[in-house]
Amino acid sequence: MKEQKYDVFVIGSGSAGKVVAKKCVEAGLKVAMADKREYGGTCANRGCDPKKVLLGATEVVETSTHLLGKGIKNIPELSWKKLMKFKENFTSPVPKVTEDDLKTLDITLYHQSPEFLDEQTLSVEGKTVKADKIVIATGYEPRKLGFKGSKHLKTSDVFLEQRKLPKNITFIGAGYVGMEFAHIAARAGAKVTVMDSGKRPLKPFDADLVKELTAYSKELGIQFIFGAKITGVKKGSKNYKITYDKKGKSEVLKTRAVFNTAGRIPAISKLNLENGNVAYGENGIETNDYLQSKTNENVYACGDVADKGLPLTPLSGIEGSIVADNIIEGNKNEFDVPITPSVVYTLPNLASVGYSEEEAKGRYKNVVVNFESVPDWFNAKRVHAPVYAYKILLNQRTQEIVGAHLIGPEAGESINLFAMAINQGMTAKQIQQTIFTYPSWSNDIKSMV
Repeated sequence: MKEQKYDVFVIGSGSAGKVVAKKCVEAGLKVAMADKREYGGTCANRGCDPKKVLLGATEVVETSTHLLGKGIKNIPELSWKKLMKFKENFTSPVPKVTEDDLKTLDITLYHQSPEFLDEQTLSVEGKTVKADKIVIATGYEPRKLGFKGSKHLKTSDVFLEQRKLPKNITFIGAGYVGMEFAHIAARAGAKVTVMDSGKRPLKPFDADLVKELTAYSKELGIQFIFGAKITGVKKGSKNYKITYDKKGKSEVLKTRAVFNTAGRIPAISKLNLENGNVAYGENGIETNDYLQSKTNENVYACGDVADKGLPLTPLSGIEGSIVADNIIEGNKNEFDVPITPSVVYTLPNLASVGYSEEEAKGRYKNVVVNFESVPDWFNAKRVHAPVYAYKILLNQRTQEIVGAHLIGPEAGESINLFAMAINQGMTAKQIQQTIFTYPSWSNDIKSMV
């Protein structure tokens, strides 16, 4: 069979890969793309988008619960079956719409994970393909766990597709995914347990605010087992039996469903990167400032799979654009990791941007730490929200905002104002002099600084 030849071959059809492919086609290059799963990437098909749809229904339950007897007569009952059907309105069209869009641009599409044969040659769908430039944009995949019976663990994909919510669910891993799913499942009526080998959930986030989130999560009925080393999972006729060691003692937990939420890793295991002379590490493809492979100049990486920045969708599109420009124009655009806000979509939201308290104190001689729990502020009181707190960090000398950490309703929106403030080098005084709508969550940030 005749060997296929392309100017650019993109592996992965998520946010980063699509940007690269479209910009390169617009520049007159011959482009192909491959994906081993449905087109459209993780975020739109089985990640942040469907998760946020499920969150929307639980927000109604949460607010109604807080306002019960204060104008609300009954807490609405959540129908998991109907919620999942509603979610499909967002996810089902994605693969076809994505493929149709790419085909319209004359991008050749493959439906398999390619393997490197050498630095510029791939094998895909039984065909040998050569490309001047190869772009790896394969994103993340669930981390595999090595204990006995780990094959029984379900993934986040399954959680977002299950037609019936199990009455009893255990999540192994208390990171983003585990905590977000735990909150959704608990509000949908499931009995939830979260297990983790660490001492607390959400290690990258501010410990003081995580403490508040953990306490409130327990009030929802979520059980936590920290310091747990899983030794095995055994499947029974109805339940799964999880065995684990805690403080030197063997324990057993029975559950109807068990999910692996122990984190995600770069999706590179099937690419045979060694054949392509593409160096990689725990954080993904090793790249230079141009997002180009350090060991193969014909290869670029962008999105979660690259070893730069946080694995977040907004960054993926930026990285994809930079990679496309560097392929088209030569390496002229460096990727300077911007200040990036991050949100855990539990209820309440936990959000962060800029330096942590420890990082700020290590970088600046004197740091002002504004830390307060304020459920008595108007915006929290009007919806009877029990958790609302902030920790804002300022460089004492300049009074510039250098870090912001929030927990509360709409913290995922409010944190964007702090991201803008830090990017623009704004001081506390400048924020306080800004006119916001009132009464609004945005206006609260003036009191926080």
